[in-house]
Amino acid sequence: MADQVLDAKGLNCPLPILRAKKALKEVPTGGTLEVQATDPGSVKDFEAFCRSTGNELLESRQEGGTYVFLIKNLN
Repeated sequence: MADQVLDAKGLNCPLPILRAKKALKEVPTGGTLEVQATDPGSVKDFEAFCRSTGNELLESRQEGGTYVFLIKNLN
């Protein structure tokens, strides 16, 4: 279970990334953020986001029309 869940469904790039960046500030170091998005571009966006910020993308999956990302805050 994630420490925090961010519902970014219905938002298009770059809003899911921007909201995740803000939400991660409230997640303790070593904690996790689950992001739920519907934008198909979010798959590549979150991979790039985690690479560039030094956070770890623990999981990326699709549940129906929703993309779910589990990000570990390493900062």
